[in-house]
Amino acid sequence: MAIFLSLVVLILSVIAHEVAHGYAADSLGDPTARLSGRLTMNPVPHIDPMGSVIIPALLVFSGSSLLFGWAKPVPYNPYNLRGKRWGETFVALAGSATNLLLALIFGLIVRFGEADLPAAAISLAATITFVNLFLGFFNLIPFPPLDGFTALRSALPWHLSVGLQRFEQQVRSVSILSLILFLFMFSLVLSGPFVKFIVWIFRVITGGGA
Repeated sequence: MAIFLSLVVLILSVIAHEVAHGYAADSLGDPTARLSGRLTMNPVPHIDPMGSVIIPALLVFSGSSLLFGWAKPVPYNPYNLRGKRWGETFVALAGSATNLLLALIFGLIVRFGEADLPAAAISLAATITFVNLFLGFFNLIPFPPLDGFTALRSALPWHLSVGLQRFEQQVRSVSILSLILFLFMFSLVLSGPFVKFIVWIFRVITGGGA
């Protein structure tokens, strides 16, 4: 039951991440996501079979310390955004900001609600906190196609971002293989320190252990 719950929380959290991108773009003048029917928490328009089901399920059921998944990217047109490059930076960061806000809200529920709420509710809030902390900070890593890279590329002056654009095009040319390779390398080299960092933030917010 706990494994299934973690999987559901992960899927809904990646959907919230993508919906946030869409709302950010819409607020800056680009209606693409709204017109595509993507400003909804209904999972159906967002589900990516590989990123929303298969890989998250494999990670969760294998007991991996890496909790990651993705939904179909919400479409937006950066040329419609107000604020030019800063608009794209805002859209890129909106997903992680939403995950971290959810982590803060539910983490505070864990901290202050333990005496009054059922144990099941506290356990659910703790799961939501941990998953969203992981997603929020992981997506800030500056490697394409993660949001941290998009935010960095779009925030830099044009003459500095050209090289990053070429690198991004090369990475995207091999599609999902590049992300799978990155996840593999991350799990081998960086996952230990990263998880320790997430656990530390979790304890700071909730006042307890993960």
